[in-house]
Amino acid sequence: MRVITQLSTGGPEVLELGQAEVPEPLPTEIRVRVAAAGVNPVDWKTRAGGGMAAVLGPPPFTIGWDVAGTVDAVGTGVTRFSVGDAVFGMPWFPRQAGAYAEFVTAPSRHFACRPAGLTEVQAAGLPLAGLTAWQCLVDIAAVQPGQRVLVHAAAGGVGHLAVQIAKARGAHVIGTASSGKHDLLHDLGVDEAVDYRAERFEQVVDPVDVVLDLIGGEVAVRSLDVLHPDGRMICLPSAAAADAIAAAAERGLRATGMLVEPDGDGLDELARLVDDRRLRVLVAETFPLERAALAHRAGELGHTTGKLVLTV
Repeated sequence: MRVITQLSTGGPEVLELGQAEVPEPLPTEIRVRVAAAGVNPVDWKTRAGGGMAAVLGPPPFTIGWDVAGTVDAVGTGVTRFSVGDAVFGMPWFPRQAGAYAEFVTAPSRHFACRPAGLTEVQAAGLPLAGLTAWQCLVDIAAVQPGQRVLVHAAAGGVGHLAVQIAKARGAHVIGTASSGKHDLLHDLGVDEAVDYRAERFEQVVDPVDVVLDLIGGEVAVRSLDVLHPDGRMICLPSAAAADAIAAAAERGLRATGMLVEPDGDGLDELARLVDDRRLRVLVAETFPLERAALAHRAGELGHTTGKLVLTV
């Protein structure tokens, strides 16, 4: 099978097209013929030697965790899927999943049935970002109807899904983004859009119950100024959360980092929101598998609205 591999860590140029044996599913695993693979910040961080590189070990390795495709084979003990089922998932994270390839094997419960409302490309953009937003807002913050939720970088890969999940939970949603993205944010359900370039959000946003900070650094620390005393802030990436968590503790506030994990039940919940037309996935651009390096260059610019996806 074709696979994107790297022999060293470094810039996008280290990604190269190679060949590997088609994997066989072990008991309780499925093999998925990959149609599309999502591209996430953790991918290019890992490629460069950060992110999950320490988990994967020294190169060569294959990055990528977002998968959408068709079940090609099933191992013994699998009851959740059959050959031919359309699925999507985030297998093995943070261990190697090797999603930048034509086939992937993983435990069946790392996947869910792809909802009819998503194409394979859209479905490939949902698992990691969608589960990140779901686990932050539902599993950690337990967002309730009527609560006020502030999402930073609200038009980005995780952010645009987070605002829709918060809205589906009945929250009043505030999102920060440049002014050119405000129409999109309102279309996604944001109640208040703040132009972070024109004004300081802490001066115009009333106290909130939940902050989902997808930027880090001084933005996270400043967010404490608008956090309700009984509220909670979740900081991503978790590696950049230490300063904000310490600052929150000094002020008697709650802040935490998080790391997303595979969750078939969470994927089912996301699929249900798609079926109910309360969640859609924005795809900014697609690239063929062999152009993975170009996808990384685009992502590292930091201005993407929605998701980047490789077509396999």
